[in-house]
Amino acid sequence: MRAVVQRVAEAAVTVDGETVGAIEGPGLCVLVGVTHEDTPENAAQLARKLWSVRLFDNGETELSCSDLNAPLLVISQFTLYGDARKGRRPTWNAAAPGPLAEPLVDTVVTELRALGATVETGRFGADMKVSLVNDGPFTVLLEI
Repeated sequence: MRAVVQRVAEAAVTVDGETVGAIEGPGLCVLVGVTHEDTPENAAQLARKLWSVRLFDNGETELSCSDLNAPLLVISQFTLYGDARKGRRPTWNAAAPGPLAEPLVDTVVTELRALGATVETGRFGADMKVSLVNDGPFTVLLEI
């Protein structure tokens, strides 16, 4: 699994003009990609990492979402496994198909909520519009 994690002051995702998920920060906007070999254990591991990784700073110490009870906006994004090394058109061969990917993204969300996180989501497979205010800017790539 792969996640692009952005520390945000706020973030929202809309589908057909309807806001389907939104958070007020400090928090994280997380784009999650799934590949063919990923498992529910990978999804649970990613959730634990997202909840505990120290990406916030209060001037004295580094803090995690769990320390701040910071919300997360989790959005599926198969294009994280796009490959544009050859030619002019990316391939998506490494991205898992929807029937494999959707339950694993759902597992990330379920596991985060079980840890105590406030989680909002996008809508799997939809044409989503994501807006955010990146705090920093601060963006990291996590791979499990």
